[in-house]
Amino acid sequence: MKSLKKIKQHLIKEKATQKTVFNYVIPDVWNAHQVSENIHVVGDGNLMVNPYDFLIDTIDYITAQTDLRHMNFTQPYYNIHHVEKNLTGGDWIRKSVAYSSMIRTSTSYDHDRSGELNESNIYQLKETGTFVKTLMILPMLKKMGVDVLYLLPITKYSKKDKKGELGSPYGVKNFFELEDSLKDPLTGDKSTTELEFKALVEACHIMDIKVVIDIIPRTNSRHSDYILDHPEWFYWINVEAKDGYHPPVVDKLGPSLVPKEEYFGDLFQSEDVVNHLKQFVLNPKEQDSIKWANLVATVSDKTDVLGLIESTFGCTVAFAFSDHINDPQPAWNDVTYFRMYMDHPVNSQPYLDNLDFEVAPYLLFDIAKSSLNPGSVVNTELWELISNIIPYFQEEYGIDGARIDMGHALPKELVAQIVRKARLIDPNFTFIAEELDIRNAGTQKEYGYNMIIGDGFMQLPRISDGSFNRYVYGAQNVALPVFACGETHDSPRLASRAGGKVVAQMITLFNYFIPNAIPFINSGQEFYEDVPMNTGLDVNSETPYVGKLALFDYYSFNTSEYDRFEIIEKSEQVVAIRNQYLDAMLDRSRTYSLTFEHPGVQSAAFAYRNEKSILVAIANTDFIHDQTHRVFLIPIPDRFKSNVSIKEVFASSQPLNIKYALDEYQSLWVPMKKGEVKLIEITLE
Repeated sequence: MKSLKKIKQHLIKEKATQKTVFNYVIPDVWNAHQVSENIHVVGDGNLMVNPYDFLIDTIDYITAQTDLRHMNFTQPYYNIHHVEKNLTGGDWIRKSVAYSSMIRTSTSYDHDRSGELNESNIYQLKETGTFVKTLMILPMLKKMGVDVLYLLPITKYSKKDKKGELGSPYGVKNFFELEDSLKDPLTGDKSTTELEFKALVEACHIMDIKVVIDIIPRTNSRHSDYILDHPEWFYWINVEAKDGYHPPVVDKLGPSLVPKEEYFGDLFQSEDVVNHLKQFVLNPKEQDSIKWANLVATVSDKTDVLGLIESTFGCTVAFAFSDHINDPQPAWNDVTYFRMYMDHPVNSQPYLDNLDFEVAPYLLFDIAKSSLNPGSVVNTELWELISNIIPYFQEEYGIDGARIDMGHALPKELVAQIVRKARLIDPNFTFIAEELDIRNAGTQKEYGYNMIIGDGFMQLPRISDGSFNRYVYGAQNVALPVFACGETHDSPRLASRAGGKVVAQMITLFNYFIPNAIPFINSGQEFYEDVPMNTGLDVNSETPYVGKLALFDYYSFNTSEYDRFEIIEKSEQVVAIRNQYLDAMLDRSRTYSLTFEHPGVQSAAFAYRNEKSILVAIANTDFIHDQTHRVFLIPIPDRFKSNVSIKEVFASSQPLNIKYALDEYQSLWVPMKKGEVKLIEITLE
């Protein structure tokens, strides 16, 4: 715990230098476990605290949660944490509850109550999120059963050509440097960003929360740190082409097509594609090596490198865009694709040979989807760098897993290299595939992934057309576990969907009980936040938007509503019950899909069997009306159908006062409020 102790020492030292009387507030939900008594209840959802005292108390609370096996940290956490025999190779995530956090936003708050968020408020303290402030919410996350902290990108990103006020964390500039803005001034100048991330990981491990990071190996910022040393890793266009640059349209083909070779005849005959290819030029070093060397010699830390290249060579790094032909998304002006191969794709070469000009290294749909369209000359040095990202974070910070952004577009040999290197260090390192199509789960399993994201964020909120039921009943047949997520950082919020808070609570709670699915909570979901972090996926004209998006702008979640504790407290209750049946949930022979009187009934239910009891989890998906659902228990073993006691152990909307008995058709009649989730336990007498 040396890093966490150092942070505490820095806080104590900095506190001693402060002469300010703090009018500094935090949301009261951050003190859900009452980790500190040094608070003043304001009464509007805020607690007034001395930030140094509160963080010191939080660190003391966290360190008090550990048992002896965690005290020394003389060896990495991945060598000492318990991994069950049947959950090796990273499969521990099957039992997990994940919380997705964007550090910059998850603890963003108007601490001085000035009415706006500031990088430096009246106390010269940050109001955006930091690694240190994230310590404050760990007890709240643990209350909800979270044992995986999944972090959106935390590495250095570009502030040039940025999206929004702050820029996108996905515009990564350097794989091995942490984003400096996540450093907290509370710890003073003697602390570092690196120390503070180490302390956060240590704190998570003390609380048996594993840390999973997002890595972005397919794209990089157009202002990448790697341009000076490796201009050949990027695709270049004439600078005058910047203004009109766009993903070319192929009129003969339909919308949003995967770039398979069968489409390449029409693709490379498209006038828009041909004109697009003519914009590309050789990288500046290859154009004039002496001129390039002179440019490199003039560069300082303050130099706008890409701007200098543009003015000196008249070329610039090409913008990335979707890897689907005729995708309506515009080009992404902040990022570009890496050049994975040093030659043209093998599948594309015959069509390029038919053109009446020599094509420079270019960026197109085939290039973007290099998993389908590899070249024959591997960019070995780039692959080595990419495959060393995770080992660096394992050995330097002790992370436990990673999601590979756009991993589906990477060459499969590179994915194998990434997985192999990580598992040489930690055989139980977990990998999450950015795969939304559950039909491809088997392929991702072959690549070494432990789970896929899936499409829950699109299916679960669509209750009226049956998508919710198709998803929850179909998840157990997917080749890999999926995230049980009603929302992500790219999708609309659950609370903004049809059914509002009723549906948000129902899905959040029932997600704990979907077979072969890992509960996933998107930061802010626990407070019924309804403004999306991004408008990337499944957004329509009814999606709330206030002119700011958390992924790019100053934004703080709404934590002051009267029901702000509701999901947190109810999640705590269901997690305690879920933990008693986790082994059964992972065993197909002890899992039962339950049915109703007809397929149109607005409900879903599963049963999980322990030796002497069965848990029935049921959701009333009718978010407008109360219903009494007849749940057929025909699939469960006969010994649980007589001489049993049946009682509710959890009900999300009413007291536990209903008595049950099986009727002559082996069914339960369950009265439920709109959008209610109930847990009913059947116990042998």
